[in-house]
Amino acid sequence: MDALETQFAQMVREHKSTIFTVCYMFSKDQDEVNDLFQEVLINLWKGLASFKGESNIKTWIYRVSLNTSISSERKKKRNALPLEMDVNLYEDRDDDTRQIKMLYHRINKLGFFDRAIVLLWLENLSYDEIAAITGISVKNVSVRLFRIKEQLKKMSSD
Repeated sequence: MDALETQFAQMVREHKSTIFTVCYMFSKDQDEVNDLFQEVLINLWKGLASFKGESNIKTWIYRVSLNTSISSERKKKRNALPLEMDVNLYEDRDDDTRQIKMLYHRINKLGFFDRAIVLLWLENLSYDEIAAITGISVKNVSVRLFRIKEQLKKMSSD
């Protein structure tokens, strides 16, 4: 195994829950989530050699995961290659509570971009980090999050 493969395997081990969380936000079907996860891994592998480290690795992983998920959602055509990895996508996940399922259900009603922003916010990223990942201003992140929260509140009264 060369250095790049070792770096990639380590990155996947450290950040698989981040990647999974993004994939789960865009699909609840286990097969689709698996396909999307693989597609993200392929894109991360393709981009790893050119990653210059100008941003935090986690910021880059979020950006690649979100862009892949949004593109895949738009296409709805999955041509994922089978990828053998010793990764359990569902370990350390305790999403069985009623409230979390209800929250995910409401979040799924949001548009793609708003869904991405709320996901990053739920991951406790700062507004600066969310702005860097999404490519919008910090002020725009603040305004969008305020509006998203209002939308989610309205959904609770529906």
